[in-house]
Amino acid sequence: MGEATDRELLRQTFDGVAERYLDARPDYPDELYAELIALSGITPEADAICEVGAGPGKATLPLARRGFRITCVELGPSLAEAARRNLAGFDRVTVVNADFESWRPSSSEGFGLVFAATAWHWIHPEVRYRKAWELLKPGGHLAFWAAAHVLPEGGDSFFREIQDVYDEINESLPAGSDFATPDTLADSAAEIEATRLFTDVAVRRFDWEIRYTAESYIRLLGTFSGHIAMADWQRDRLYGEIRRRLAARPDGQVRRHWGAVLHVARRIEPD
Repeated sequence: MGEATDRELLRQTFDGVAERYLDARPDYPDELYAELIALSGITPEADAICEVGAGPGKATLPLARRGFRITCVELGPSLAEAARRNLAGFDRVTVVNADFESWRPSSSEGFGLVFAATAWHWIHPEVRYRKAWELLKPGGHLAFWAAAHVLPEGGDSFFREIQDVYDEINESLPAGSDFATPDTLADSAAEIEATRLFTDVAVRRFDWEIRYTAESYIRLLGTFSGHIAMADWQRDRLYGEIRRRLAARPDGQVRRHWGAVLHVARRIEPD
């Protein structure tokens, strides 16, 4: 199966966990939104926003509460419906069920910001930057980030210890890889600059910690494409071992650190 086909199949798996996604996935830090707004210079009065792969509205809500006019483009019909319910109180937010690559806005007005939260990597790499550029108004900005598992110094040993179970169920880490730290998460600055469509690329890093019980952690894992795609016997073995090992801890919890790399870049205008 080719890489593009794998990507298409995996990104469609999220539609089956629409109801779980909003509660299980972590909220992004308020500082990230403040930095996004400061770097892009967007204002609710002057700028419309397009969100790529909005899911059930996890990253939409903080900007909607700030009064922004947002068009959310979401591939999955169940996720789009969940977003409409979760954002029903915001009359400046519109949810469109479509794939970003072929979607065309109904208005010719350019967007002040096109952004994606833990969704940019699902968009076809030969299309995403050009499509974002076309949707932006002169001086508009592209922004994206993703919440990723990081393991800083002093982080919870649980994640290294549980790797023996992943090995057993044939879901090992790739050879030669290790857990990223907040400082070693890769950024895409060079990729953005190589498109020659954007300039003034800014990169900002954020990290935070969330504590999970066995059940809340398993709910989280149930929203990840790799775990959704596992066979039942793999999930049963893994989740059973997670429950057993966390039950042996005094507080029954695991500390998971999250990291995000925010990218913000300004649209280059044609000569």
